[in-house]
Amino acid sequence: MDARFTAEQDEIRGALRDLLRRRCGPRELRGAVDTPAGHDPDLWAALAGRLGLPGLALPEEYGGVGCSATELALACEETGRVLAPSPLLATAVLAAPLLLALGTEDQRADLLPRIASGALTATLAAPPATALALTCGNEGEWAGGGRAGGVQARLVRGEGPDTGAAQRPPRASAPAGSRDAPAAAASTSSTPPAAPRAAAPRSAWRLYGQVDQVLDGHTAGLLVVAAHAGGFARSRTLLFLVPGDAPGLVRTRQTALDATRPRACIQLRDVEAELLGWDEEADVLGVLARVGDAVAAVLACEAVGAADRALERTVEYVGQREQFGRAIGSFQAVKHRLADVYVQLQAARSAAYYAAWAVGQGEQRVGALALAQALEALRTAAAEGIQLHGGIGFTWEHEAHLYFKRATGDDLLFGPAHRLRAHAADAARLFERTEVSV
Repeated sequence: MDARFTAEQDEIRGALRDLLRRRCGPRELRGAVDTPAGHDPDLWAALAGRLGLPGLALPEEYGGVGCSATELALACEETGRVLAPSPLLATAVLAAPLLLALGTEDQRADLLPRIASGALTATLAAPPATALALTCGNEGEWAGGGRAGGVQARLVRGEGPDTGAAQRPPRASAPAGSRDAPAAAASTSSTPPAAPRAAAPRSAWRLYGQVDQVLDGHTAGLLVVAAHAGGFARSRTLLFLVPGDAPGLVRTRQTALDATRPRACIQLRDVEAELLGWDEEADVLGVLARVGDAVAAVLACEAVGAADRALERTVEYVGQREQFGRAIGSFQAVKHRLADVYVQLQAARSAAYYAAWAVGQGEQRVGALALAQALEALRTAAAEGIQLHGGIGFTWEHEAHLYFKRATGDDLLFGPAHRLRAHAADAARLFERTEVSV
């Protein structure tokens, strides 16, 4: 592994950091999370139109930049530093890889260019830690498993193969963005081109059920919904495309501990949906698990960026705050505490960078371990920041509490860290018993 950044990666990071420094300060952040959307549409248009972030890891043939998940992870490290609220994680990290991996050629050609330009936002409507196999296997009860619950799918019409274009969801309204050339030059994508898909059969599916804690679910123009099909005894998990303005779809923004990650409750009341892909026997759970490893690597880099900024702000503060006639940062006890945070942060950074590189090389089962390390580093950096800021550390007027809420919110949504590690150990069979015959 070459730990040095390429010129393109440095350009992406530098351009993004400069933009966020000017457009996403503490005041802009608070203003954005208070809006009904939970993010600033103008900032999203700049991220999509000027920098091409939604299409960073998408092939050029679909309007993307052609980079790998590594560049996307490094970009999310910069957005994590300022806790930038945007549909980037839900759209480019959760939904777009599923469309690329499972979609028919017509679905990809219709949806991915609009995602790459920022004209269409999307999200995954499923419990992320479970569906993406981060904390446990994703073949359990959430995926059907012979039990009722979750979102159910019912096939109401099937007419054999369609020789024309596959059915497409209506074009839903979404935050607009331009398709200007991205700031970073395109590098060779590590994602192999998907195999051509056969023509999709004409079919109509109806979905009913509810999904909670869907990232940006109240504003996304497209929902990728995981639903159970096949009835009670033969239930299997399939993915469906639901436009954000579909009749019978009810979306309610939920109050979240971390306001910088807006989420919603999705209710599907006999909603018409389109099957993602053409094969009802596709290995959906396997694709979700592979995407989950990339999601974990991106989240790890994002958490490292947030932890780095939290530590940076704390170091600045202890160098200015005086007690007993001297800066509190000069006391040995304070130095030791911050040194411990720094060491933990650097270990998490190394793990996150390795995971981002490994995902770009096609390796698996490394993202969850890096995410566990990064979440613990962020929690420690945020907690120490609040302590060393004293009474102002957990007030709305100061931003230190936002980093602690991000750490706690991600721990609840994608973790916790001990379960991430436990599942990785189980998958690697580290503690598997062996029978010894005498």
